[in-house]
Amino acid sequence: MLRREIWVDVSGRVVRYNLAYINHLIYAGDHGRVLGYDSAHGCHHRHCRGKVTTVRFESFERIEARFQREWNRLAKEIRRAQD
Repeated sequence: MLRREIWVDVSGRVVRYNLAYINHLIYAGDHGRVLGYDSAHGCHHRHCRGKVTTVRFESFERIEARFQREWNRLAKEIRRAQD
């Protein structure tokens, strides 16, 4: 499951976000979050199979693009493993 939650203010500026790939069959920890980016707890960070690291925030668009690139790479790896 891909999750994409974005909160914006009245001017359309992203004030909070949560992007995640959830698959309990691949990773059971962290509520099944295999990969994710969010801005909870006042900082921008990345989740990858239970490991959380702070990420530099330049814009939501860049974070979203980074998530998409990583998700695409993961999806290809998963397909190859299933073949």
